[in-house]
Amino acid sequence: MFNLFFTVQHTSASLTINENYDSDVQFDTETFLNRVVPEGPSAPWRHTIEGPDDMPAHIKSSMFGCALMIPITDGRLNMGTWQGIWLCEHRDYATPRKIVITLNGI
Repeated sequence: MFNLFFTVQHTSASLTINENYDSDVQFDTETFLNRVVPEGPSAPWRHTIEGPDDMPAHIKSSMFGCALMIPITDGRLNMGTWQGIWLCEHRDYATPRKIVITLNGI
């Protein structure tokens, strides 16, 4: 059995597996995150060196995490019918991101 291990090398982006058929799921997830982790001048965050969206991005990244492990069966990712891998960009403006992919197994 083989597994693929994905890691995003940034503290303001994350990886998660979620419903990937209906785009409303992405919209609703972003709406939830923005309500739970506020941004802007009224937000309580002290870390603002890289801008007002930086600390909220770190918190959102921690909520989802930076790594995934997915089994490979018969040469394919073994995921559910509607599942997809999301690279979540938590900054207001996307920047280049690096993902390390490692194959583990026998």
